[in-house]
Amino acid sequence: MGLPRALAKNKTLLYGVPMMLLIIGGSFGLREFAQIRYDAYKLHSKMDPALEERVKKNKVTLESEYEKLKDSNFDDWKNIRGPRPWEESKPLQEQQR
Repeated sequence: MGLPRALAKNKTLLYGVPMMLLIIGGSFGLREFAQIRYDAYKLHSKMDPALEERVKKNKVTLESEYEKLKDSNFDDWKNIRGPRPWEESKPLQEQQR
């Protein structure tokens, strides 16, 4: 009868062991939940094979886009702001042009 009382009064067994179990068990549990998240991301990131072929075939590079815009003239370009939700969009845009 003396041993269970001595164990119940031991602060290491009363507070330390449950704390260590919580920390160690929590790390394993967190690893499992994180793995579920990464597995779900892998499933959603897969592309349709037909779409993947179109993406591979359509190569757009920064240099090709630069060549398209290189000879453009932006001297007469005017910035037109978009309408606010409470404004009529068509008359405002016509007025700004």
